[in-house]
Amino acid sequence: MPSPHWWIAAALLTLLSVAAWTDLKWRRIPNWLTATVVVAGFAQSLVAVGWSTPFWAFCGMILGFVLTFLMYAVGGRGAGDVKLMAGIGAWLGPLATWWVFALAAIVSLIVALVQAAIQGKLRNLLNNAALMLLNTFHVKQLGAEHVIDTGRRTRSIDNPMPNAVHVWIATIAWLMFVYWRGSVLK
Repeated sequence: MPSPHWWIAAALLTLLSVAAWTDLKWRRIPNWLTATVVVAGFAQSLVAVGWSTPFWAFCGMILGFVLTFLMYAVGGRGAGDVKLMAGIGAWLGPLATWWVFALAAIVSLIVALVQAAIQGKLRNLLNNAALMLLNTFHVKQLGAEHVIDTGRRTRSIDNPMPNAVHVWIATIAWLMFVYWRGSVLK
């Protein structure tokens, strides 16, 4: 019989699967779903077999929110992505949330490169990335509004993969790592 930690993992992955599916289908994650992820994350922190304490669940929620809100502020993520990552933080705590965020960024980069190559827009993607990087280095001279506006105008990929899918993949990867390490999901 699976340990209680596996049941917690299954619950989290079920919620994230629904979020990824709705983001793919409708390009949004409903508020009821992100609220459920946050509340369920705090609820699991209250039980003896939970992955984090309520304090660490709160810290993880704040970190997940802050990391993705910065991207939302410049037009790189939607509001549902911010709330979803905050919910993941409530489940996993701050350290794991940081790792899921980093893994999701790597998955996002790989998917963007593959999509751009398939669509014949790889050179355009790389040029736009270089432009954004230069703008970021010169934000004092150009102004933050100019940098943000440039980011919104320089889309290189048609119909990019929704971020909830990247987060879902990253969370699965993190859970597999934890399992193989044998630290939580025994």
